[in-house]
Amino acid sequence: MPVKNMIEAINTALFDEMRSDPRVMVLGEDVGALGGVFRATEGLQREYGAQRVVDTPLAEAGIIGASVGLAVAGLVPVPEMQFLGFAHQAYHQIADQVARFRFRSQGRFGLQITIRAPFGGGVRTPELHADALEAQFAACPGLKVVAPATPADAYGMLISAIRDPDPVLFLEPLRGYRLVKGEVPNDLAATTLGTARRSREGSDITVIAWSAAVQLAEQAAERAAQEGISVAVLDLRSLVPLDVAGIAEAVIQTGRAVVVQEAPQSGGFASEVVATIIEEAFYNLEAPVLRVSAPDAPYPLPGVEHHYLPSVERLLDAIRRTVQS
Repeated sequence: MPVKNMIEAINTALFDEMRSDPRVMVLGEDVGALGGVFRATEGLQREYGAQRVVDTPLAEAGIIGASVGLAVAGLVPVPEMQFLGFAHQAYHQIADQVARFRFRSQGRFGLQITIRAPFGGGVRTPELHADALEAQFAACPGLKVVAPATPADAYGMLISAIRDPDPVLFLEPLRGYRLVKGEVPNDLAATTLGTARRSREGSDITVIAWSAAVQLAEQAAERAAQEGISVAVLDLRSLVPLDVAGIAEAVIQTGRAVVVQEAPQSGGFASEVVATIIEEAFYNLEAPVLRVSAPDAPYPLPGVEHHYLPSVERLLDAIRRTVQS
């Protein structure tokens, strides 16, 4: 069974879908000749030509706006935002056009668009590159938002996203692009969107995470085990649609929960997860649900980002406090 990192899994998924469906095309800044700034699209233009792998100007709104027209015309565009932070330049197109088009057209057009965007810290990027903005896009009705944490899920969920008749924002962890490796079976099927994954079993407390925070949760769980605390880790994988039943089941089993995210605490998607727990599992809770997040401040300079991002130590402290309470 081949072992791939996240970039290799994403690249393989793009190759496979472009091979199986001639309507699929890729567009974005530097995706063609260069193969993308992280090489996620490397080799695609050589294989499928410049008509299907299109280098665009530095214009995020134009990239997404063009994708709307391409999808209405019957193609299946997979536009790339070089970084999720740059998607603010295209927010009007994403929130008010892409997400609403099926509703606006009374069901005549469901835009089959998958917007790929790396995000998250830990790799010392400049300003506006690492911001975790997933909650802003989760609040756009009509747009699916997924955030895989493993190469196998990156492959399977990207296949599902491209085939989905409605638009999907596909978030990729910058920190995990080359650091996270795992088995990706050659016969791996598409992964159903909207289902969480039990990354680790445990009996004392459940840590809920997504994207690069899943590896953080697993590291904290290993440390906690050395102290006699059994930690379950739930990888959401999909924010929209959200696996409400999966969250409830995981929390009911342990009676305690901590939610970790890279975004600032106020208004982050962790708050939505906590609200879901309160609605679905309140009478099974044995302690308040804690959040471990970045502070409510702009993303800092690269040299001090380790003080800003959630850490194993901060998460472990939240686990201890929740279990002790």
